[in-house]
Amino acid sequence: MTIAISERSFHAETRGVPGYSDVDFYDRLDATIADAASALSALQQRDGHILFELEADATIPSEYIFFNHFMDELDPALEAELGEYLRLIQSDKHDGWSLYYDGDFNISASVKAYFALKLIGEDADAPHMVRARNAILAHGGAETANVFTRYTLTLFGQVPWHAIPAMPIELMLMPRWFPVNIWKFAYWSRTVIAPLLLLAAMRPRASNPTGGSCREIFKNDPATITQWQTNPTGKLWGEFFLKLDRLLHPAERHIFPRLFTRKRAIKAAVDFIVPRLNGEDGLGAIFPAMAYSGMAFKALGYPKDHPYQVMVRQSVDKLVVDHRETRNDRPRYVQPCVSPIWDTALAGHALREAATEDSGKRIDHACEWLVGRQINDVKGDWAINAPDLEPGGWAFQYRNDYYPDVDDTAVVGMLLHRIDAEAHKPAIDRALVWIEGMQSKNGGWGAFDIDNNADFLNSIPFADHGALLDPPTADVTARCLGFLAQAGYASDHPIVARGIKFLKDEQEEDGSWFGRWGTNYIYGTWSVLCALNAVGEDMQAPYVRKAVDWLLACQREDGGWGEDGASYWKERRFETKESTASQTAWALLGLMAAGEVDHPSVERGVKHILATPRDGANWKEPWYTAVGFPRVFYLRYHGYSSYFPIWALSRFRNLKRGNSKQVVWGL
Repeated sequence: MTIAISERSFHAETRGVPGYSDVDFYDRLDATIADAASALSALQQRDGHILFELEADATIPSEYIFFNHFMDELDPALEAELGEYLRLIQSDKHDGWSLYYDGDFNISASVKAYFALKLIGEDADAPHMVRARNAILAHGGAETANVFTRYTLTLFGQVPWHAIPAMPIELMLMPRWFPVNIWKFAYWSRTVIAPLLLLAAMRPRASNPTGGSCREIFKNDPATITQWQTNPTGKLWGEFFLKLDRLLHPAERHIFPRLFTRKRAIKAAVDFIVPRLNGEDGLGAIFPAMAYSGMAFKALGYPKDHPYQVMVRQSVDKLVVDHRETRNDRPRYVQPCVSPIWDTALAGHALREAATEDSGKRIDHACEWLVGRQINDVKGDWAINAPDLEPGGWAFQYRNDYYPDVDDTAVVGMLLHRIDAEAHKPAIDRALVWIEGMQSKNGGWGAFDIDNNADFLNSIPFADHGALLDPPTADVTARCLGFLAQAGYASDHPIVARGIKFLKDEQEEDGSWFGRWGTNYIYGTWSVLCALNAVGEDMQAPYVRKAVDWLLACQREDGGWGEDGASYWKERRFETKESTASQTAWALLGLMAAGEVDHPSVERGVKHILATPRDGANWKEPWYTAVGFPRVFYLRYHGYSSYFPIWALSRFRNLKRGNSKQVVWGL
């Protein structure tokens, strides 16, 4: 259904918005772009990069506390602030903790937050703890938490070792032809599983210097529970793996430790981890892998001053966000990782579109920094499936040489090409070759690996988070196609043609595309429409118009677009709590890529962004509009409510004032 309204009715709807007048629409548009872009530029650091905060849920600050208390390396001042942060984000609606802002109760996040507060000395009879405990018990108790939560409870002696799935460390020795081996998992799974296998083999007990316990949030005595594991998918493979788990548990306890393979497997796990420790940026440059590696080293007897342990401590501490000098009202918290490559590249695109007086020099400086971060000399884990492919990608974080991703690489490549294709030709060419080589057999691209789609592995009990793999997705594929098209690849190029076919096959019945890394169908549909425009697809083709109609039908009464984290459950995919500036920007960019710059709904969306409260470069937006793992781990990119609205407003202005209404860039 296409939404169409008259200009008169639009003005009637928007008249009376505080501080807004339809008379000076374009003056306000220009002023907003100039002011917000100037504020965004001011965030650029001396070396050229831009970094925003990346916030998750209660689990990451909780896990930081667990790490400290496992290692017996307490930081009372910081942990007190983390406790304040956890209390701050506790829900007033359901008394527990959610996976994203204003979300539903989540048992695993709530168990972790409650136990972390207990470890730092919170009184179990304090009102907020009573509320949380009652909510946890009402939702089945701590015994119903997910596998990763049960690992923590096991390490702290709250549940027995058979509460976690049997994962013999001999998995590290399995060859690539074996159905289950370390290389079949996604990068994030690989870097977390390797240290977890060490912990499961060594079975250490956390130091727990405060003696914290959380037995009161179990409905049943953990010692009496015999069935902990579940079939994550409900498929036959899941039943097979449940039976296998029952066999492996006694074998893991009585047989595997006596085998000659045990020492070799432990060595293999250490040999996997050590080259990937990644200095102060940490194993995989993601918090869980970093923390588990430190715990594993401790279990193996490495002292605190060992270089590996020093690196681990530096890496986890680097993720602490410190507001004490700038915002005294906000306690410190811990990020799951950092996003400087992603932030710098996307901010560069927005500033290029805004074209303010000093944006040229600033973007050049950003490009210089980005070129220096290209990974040209390390063949990471991706090379397991492409041994002859030369490196040339970018990571998401400052350093993560073993794990570049095609999404960042495509966005950086498009920026370099857009700013000065000739000057940056060597970097662009390397990136293009790498992107070509990372295409999966089905024509799509996963984020970090090729053909990482052994779906049966999502049925193992360990995979109850449903994100063990990194299969090709529409949003990542769209970005890769956009880069290739912008660099001159025609639509009949075999790689591009296969990618287009993949996108057509992935389109939902209602015309939208799923957003794996952003929330959700708005993100996916924006990404694909931009790619289709870039590769020269007929934007009047029926399947494209179906996507356009879907976006138009999703516009809310206030003129904006919004999509809730609950949309990752198919039965809840249309839930929306509020319009957001970032999601409105995606919808606008998608519609303009489809040639709809003059559609009344586009102007309504622009006016919605202009009317949304803003502080400098930051549109006010507490909502989480991205994901790490759908239904399990959500993200709030603080930069999304800055560079995407600037980008959309600027593109609207530029297309309205230009001689052509055609978007020529891959994003």
